[in-house]
Amino acid sequence: MTIGGSIALLIIGAILAYAVNYDISGIDIRLVGVILMVGGLVGLVVGIVRIASARRAVDRRPPPPVVREEHYYEDEYRRGY
Repeated sequence: MTIGGSIALLIIGAILAYAVNYDISGIDIRLVGVILMVGGLVGLVVGIVRIASARRAVDRRPPPPVVREEHYYEDEYRRGY
């Protein structure tokens, strides 16, 4: 789940939990909203941890080896042609 999806779940859950005043038999809309908010919060934490661990993995990599190339060209006039 991406961070954007987690934030969307948080927003939808908050709307259902706090702004909707509608009764459906057998379903508690407020509980569904709270469950969505908890799921969004867990997804947000997991997404942030994944990004942080990926950045740490990149930082631990050793730098690439330095390659130095030298080219020597002979002058045609120095060779005696």
